[in-house]
Amino acid sequence: MPRARYKTLVDTFARDIRSGSLVPGTRLPTHRQLAATHRLALATASRVYAELEAMGLVSGETGRGTFVREIALSPGQGVGQIAVAAGMVDLNFNYPSLPGQAELLRTALRQLALSGDLEALLRYQPHAGRPHERATVAQHLLHRGLTVQAEQVLLVSGAQHGLTVAMMALLKPGDVVAVDALTYSGFKVLAETLHLEIVAVPVTATGPDLAFLEHLCRKRAVRAVYCMPTLHNPLGWVLDIEQRRQIVAIARQYELMLIEDAAYAFLVEHAPPPLAELAPERTVYVGGLSKSVATGLRVGFIAAPVCWVPALERSIMATVWNAPGVMTAIAVAWMDDGTVLQLEAQKREDAKARQVLAGEVLAGLDYRSHHASYFLWLPLAEDARADQITMALARENISVSTAEPFSVCAHVPHAIRLALGSVDKAALRKALETVKRVVEACQASLR
Repeated sequence: MPRARYKTLVDTFARDIRSGSLVPGTRLPTHRQLAATHRLALATASRVYAELEAMGLVSGETGRGTFVREIALSPGQGVGQIAVAAGMVDLNFNYPSLPGQAELLRTALRQLALSGDLEALLRYQPHAGRPHERATVAQHLLHRGLTVQAEQVLLVSGAQHGLTVAMMALLKPGDVVAVDALTYSGFKVLAETLHLEIVAVPVTATGPDLAFLEHLCRKRAVRAVYCMPTLHNPLGWVLDIEQRRQIVAIARQYELMLIEDAAYAFLVEHAPPPLAELAPERTVYVGGLSKSVATGLRVGFIAAPVCWVPALERSIMATVWNAPGVMTAIAVAWMDDGTVLQLEAQKREDAKARQVLAGEVLAGLDYRSHHASYFLWLPLAEDARADQITMALARENISVSTAEPFSVCAHVPHAIRLALGSVDKAALRKALETVKRVVEACQASLR
């Protein structure tokens, strides 16, 4: 097909989509049908759709076809797009806060101003943090079921920075990392930035398909496994002790590094031991205080085998030199005096109350969650379109995330993730009522 004619066909589709002649959700002809109708080679027909997909106008879904996208919705809308327009109810991104936290900060700043250590905080700190701070974090981790020494702990600028440091230090471009088919979106962005190959492990209702993981390790040179055994984001599972032991056994058999993301682990009481406790010789444990205390308090921590600490320190030096001294001092003081444990307990109760509220409002919808988590996962009916529902909710001034930012596979499930921790309960109830109404109306229209 001459280039001009090929481009004309692309332009025609683009014009019809942008004008609304082809409405969002329209299923386009198959590649073969398009080729037959316009007398194209099959490869050329595929190229037409590929170019439209690159323009963000259509999405191809394995086994389902090619669909017109909701172009008023930003591609990949999800937790990576934090900014929410004025007046929008944010069910997209979690930044849980409790009444009185601002006063806690005022008190902490006053106490810090009166301390004799203030001048030291104006200077560079040791890359991994000051020894007494590392010791305090090690003591705090005992409450998470993790026993480590101070020299195994490194302080970082939040859990996302902790993941960055770990992956920069211990992996190299081209390494293969096994991840859940639905996983934390920030890890996906980081893996792409560091040129790592991520391979999806199918998910079940209770955790990753560990038989598939073992099969994958036999076939591929997998270097690491990234996982969230205690409160998975976005699916909400908590792996039981047998699943954890199975992961450890696979890791030891195939010499894998385990990257354990514990960002939401504080919400789960009496969880099984962390992977880092079961396999301390091969696990990097990453956590932080963004969710348990405040997102603006950019303090996180890594616990790792002593032999990996020098490499991790070099990555901290290469990225931020050291964690911010003032914020770290506040965070460590709050660990010492019990404030962090108090806030964690209060947020567990807050999250439980929000899940109860969600259960009342969303009764009748089939969703996945943990009873003490700040989010839930809502799969949609077979032919429902997540982008259309997300856009319909945006018109109601409610921001939610599609599955796209969390999906590792080419086939993105039609589902939405609802973050429950960023608005007051009255606004949350009203927003969830709207979510239910929009979802049910959309799914009813498909029957």
